[in-house]
Amino acid sequence: MKMSGEEIIPAPREAVWKALNDPEVLKQAIPACQEITKISDNDLGAKVTVKIGPVKAAFSGTVHLSNLNPPESYRISGEGKGGVAGFAKGGADVRLEEVPTGTKLSYDVDAQVGGKLASLGSRLIDSTARSLASQFFEKASQDLGGLPPLFRKGEFAPLKAEAEKRGLAVKNATERKDKAPREEVCTLL
Repeated sequence: MKMSGEEIIPAPREAVWKALNDPEVLKQAIPACQEITKISDNDLGAKVTVKIGPVKAAFSGTVHLSNLNPPESYRISGEGKGGVAGFAKGGADVRLEEVPTGTKLSYDVDAQVGGKLASLGSRLIDSTARSLASQFFEKASQDLGGLPPLFRKGEFAPLKAEAEKRGLAVKNATERKDKAPREEVCTLL
């Protein structure tokens, strides 16, 4: 399976790069992710449960980052084993480019599945992969620059300065009722 795409994330490139390398941020953004652990600076362990058509599989595997060119690009590759459901392996070349509205994230994915999953057919696998990618980017955009991103006190000033540098207006921060009182919400207009 091959898949390419690009998404605009309304956040500075450095923030997007940092998030793409933060296990906690990735755990929140990856659909059905139960666990991500940092093994080394370039290796992560992950556990994800995925439903593809009638098959639901829990995958355990490793992810390796290579060709690192911070904060512009890297290659992410990995392999997961899903027991009787089969396996998935592949990688993606990820590129980040500054644009007036934030950061353009471009990706080219190549992946293979085997076992019971392979018998489901490429159309079902492709549509599920596209849906999961869409969910990931929607969640990542919300967390990094969508409405409402969360910032702890003391981190608002650099965000405001960055927004003003880019010619964006910043609405005043307001306290969230559902979070600890030291956390604030900032919306870029």
